[in-house]
Amino acid sequence: MQTEQARPIGVLLVDDHQTMLWGLSRLIDGEQPRMKVVATAGCCEEAVAHTQSLAPDVIVLDLDLDGHCALDILPQLLSNEVSRVVVLTGEREQRTLDLAVLRGARGVMRKDASAEQLLDAIERVHHGELCVDTQTMGRVLSELTSVKKPPKADPESARQASLTQKERDIVRTVVHGSGASNKTLASQAFVTEHTLRNHLTSIYQKLGVANRLELYIYAVKHHLDAVVH
Repeated sequence: MQTEQARPIGVLLVDDHQTMLWGLSRLIDGEQPRMKVVATAGCCEEAVAHTQSLAPDVIVLDLDLDGHCALDILPQLLSNEVSRVVVLTGEREQRTLDLAVLRGARGVMRKDASAEQLLDAIERVHHGELCVDTQTMGRVLSELTSVKKPPKADPESARQASLTQKERDIVRTVVHGSGASNKTLASQAFVTEHTLRNHLTSIYQKLGVANRLELYIYAVKHHLDAVVH
């Protein structure tokens, strides 16, 4: 029975080019007993299925799998808490490579890397190291530690949010009774005319309008006339 130290590193190869899979398989199986290929996959579905059934130690993953981005399956490949991912890709878009690391890949290698570099990356990642160039690591750390700026507040939303529930009721009453007198509107809103005028003054100030006509136009434009059930 093999000891933990002597057990080969089980590698799952994921690439949609059969020639690449064949070459990588020959390379890695030539390293036995240090490491061996436990399976190969040519698409996202196969990669996930093999990972779930075999829990390989290291997954060597191409990011472009028959037109599908393998970034989307990284959470599934890493969900067993055993497998670690080394990305082996021809991708030149730096943001994509950064995202791979942010989503859990432990290594990122270009497809023009040497055989020795890839084998070294597989072993290092298996032993818990990161195999990522310093520029990528710097960008990733910067993103992880940067303070996210809150989204700019929509001034109209802020204005509308300042309305009380009663003021919103008054706005709807004004819109639905656009030609009615203040007396009629007050009756419909169950307030006195004096109270209605006070509410309207407050509403005008909050929404930045000058009169009932401007209030009507603003309310219709921003759907403040809708009845909330």
